[in-house]
Amino acid sequence: MESFIRYQKKVFVVPGMIMEMEDVMVPRDIPKKVENEYIKNMTAATHGTGRLMLLAGDQKVEHLNDDFHGKGIHPSDSDPVHLFRIAQEGRIGVFATQMGLIARYGREFNNVPYLVKMNSKTNLVKTEQKDPFSGMLYDVEQVIDFKNNSGLDILGVGATIYLGSEYEHMMLRQAAQMVQKAHSNGLITLLWIYPRGKSVPDEKDPHLIAGATGVAATLGSDFVKINYPREEGEESREILKEAVKAAGNTKVICAGGSSIDVKNFLQRLHDQIHISGASGNATGRNIHQKSLKEAVRMCAAISAITLDGLSVEKAFEIYNMG
Repeated sequence: MESFIRYQKKVFVVPGMIMEMEDVMVPRDIPKKVENEYIKNMTAATHGTGRLMLLAGDQKVEHLNDDFHGKGIHPSDSDPVHLFRIAQEGRIGVFATQMGLIARYGREFNNVPYLVKMNSKTNLVKTEQKDPFSGMLYDVEQVIDFKNNSGLDILGVGATIYLGSEYEHMMLRQAAQMVQKAHSNGLITLLWIYPRGKSVPDEKDPHLIAGATGVAATLGSDFVKINYPREEGEESREILKEAVKAAGNTKVICAGGSSIDVKNFLQRLHDQIHISGASGNATGRNIHQKSLKEAVRMCAAISAITLDGLSVEKAFEIYNMG
């Protein structure tokens, strides 16, 4: 018996778009009454491609102000409204951030597609001091109430798990409960899974990262966000294939990481999707540390690769042309 119901060439109307989705897969934990809601959310988040262009804006907790102020960072990034302006003007799938920040700016930015980051921790306590734990800030019922009361376009929820932490059992349970409750309400789900803790000697180990994507699959998540694997003497775009395969039909996306040269970033993204088999991107600093105009151009270039399947050269041309 298949684990998914398949719909072929079914047309769905989402805000601003009439889209034809092929082979949309609905997990069996989606109740019949919310199947169309789930399909609508997945369709909107992926622009009908099955691939996710995620603008990451959860770092104001994760990295405090390190990512938003300093050398090489545009001054406008100091104000949280910059994130929302990019999300509103840029071509994205979802903007991921904490619910409190969405509440502060949601009245002005009510047409942005949101994904609520359900847990977060700062970077102040280092792994050498204590294994990481990121507990849930809200429950799914609160997100559903917020969605219904605000009228905002909340498409999904996500949470971080630190595999290898002595607290992994708590995060695993919380994440599993989140996925089940989100699916019960037709929301899509994303798990940030990072091997991290005193028992983890190498957070970028490709075999360990493949294990992480397999965990996301067993928890039933639609997407899993991982760090790009690294191994001496190996090409990351080749060793990422193990993680993509281990995830099965859970879709893999990679963290964008620190800001780098635009052309190199686009090349890495293209390799992840079109060579390794990843299903999108999760980009923060490489977008929001730029001015608004440049950030919007960066969103367009990233989406050209992620959603349209264009070449690095074409995407870079889009970035330069604006």
